[in-house]
Amino acid sequence: MATTTAVAPVGVSPAAPGPAGQKGRWYEGATAHVVLIAILLVALYPIAYMIGTSFKAPQEILNNVNVLPREFSPQNYPEGWTGIPGVTFGTFFLNSAMVAAGVVIGNVVSCSLAAFAFARLKFPLRGFWFAIMIGTLLLPHHVLIVPQYVLFNSLEWINTPLPLIVPKFLATEAFFVFLMVQFMRGIPRSLDEAAEIDGCGPYRRFFFVVLPLTKPALVTTAVFSFIWTWNDFFTQLVYLNDLDAYTVPIGLRLFLDSSGQAAIAPMFAMSVLSLVPVFLFFLVFQRLIVDGINTSGIKG
Repeated sequence: MATTTAVAPVGVSPAAPGPAGQKGRWYEGATAHVVLIAILLVALYPIAYMIGTSFKAPQEILNNVNVLPREFSPQNYPEGWTGIPGVTFGTFFLNSAMVAAGVVIGNVVSCSLAAFAFARLKFPLRGFWFAIMIGTLLLPHHVLIVPQYVLFNSLEWINTPLPLIVPKFLATEAFFVFLMVQFMRGIPRSLDEAAEIDGCGPYRRFFFVVLPLTKPALVTTAVFSFIWTWNDFFTQLVYLNDLDAYTVPIGLRLFLDSSGQAAIAPMFAMSVLSLVPVFLFFLVFQRLIVDGINTSGIKG
C-alpha cells in the first residue's frame, strides 16, 4: 500500500524590492517634496516680502523689489506706532483685543449650548430647526448688514463694540454650531445615559459630561473666531466711526490718504505686528485645531 506523506508548506518570504522599485518610490517621494516646497515658498513669499519691506527706507521701497532691504531701517516701526495724529497704534490693538475676546467668549458659550441641544436633546421639529440654521449660511453677510445697522442704530450702539460682540452670544455663527454638533455626535450616548441614571439633568450633563470631551471643537471655534474677528475689516468699518474706537484693520487703512498716497513702510511695519497675535494664537492651539476638525467629521 502506498503511503502518503504530508509535506509542511515552506514559508516563502516576500521578495525584497529590487533597485527599480526602490528608485521609483524614491523618485515619487522626492517629486512630492519638491512640489510641496514650491507651494510653501509661493505661500510664504508675500509674508517674507512684507517683513522685508517693513525694514526698508521709504526711498528704497519702489526701487528695490528684492525681499531683503539693502539697509535695515527699523525706524518704520516707531513711525508707524505713533504716525497717526491723536492716537497710537496701541489703541487699535487694545480695541481689537477687546472685540476679539468678546467674540470668542460669545461664540464658544452660545454655539456649544445650541450644539448640545441639537446633538443630544430631543424636541419637536429638531431636524427642521437645524436645517433652518444651516440655511442661514447661504445668506450673504452684506444682505444682513443694512437691517442690522438700522437695529443697532436704534439701540444707540454705533461707535461701540456692542454690535460686534452681543450677536455672538445668540449663536448667530451657524458654522460653529454645525462643527460642534458633528463633534458631539461622535461622543458615545452611553455616557449621557449613565449620567442620567446618576440623576444628572441636561445642564449637568452638558457641563460635566459633554463639554469636557468637546475641548478640541471648543478650541477650534475659539481660534477661528479670533482670527476672523481680528482680520475683519468690513463689519468693523460699518459700526465704528470714531478714531478712538478703531480696530487694527481700520487703523491700517489710515496710512492711505484720500489722494491714494500711502506711507508704505510704516503700514507694512504695523501689518507685521498685527500678524503676531494671530500666529501665536494658532501655534499654541494648532494640535487641538487639527483634532477638532478631524473628529467633527465623525457621526455617532
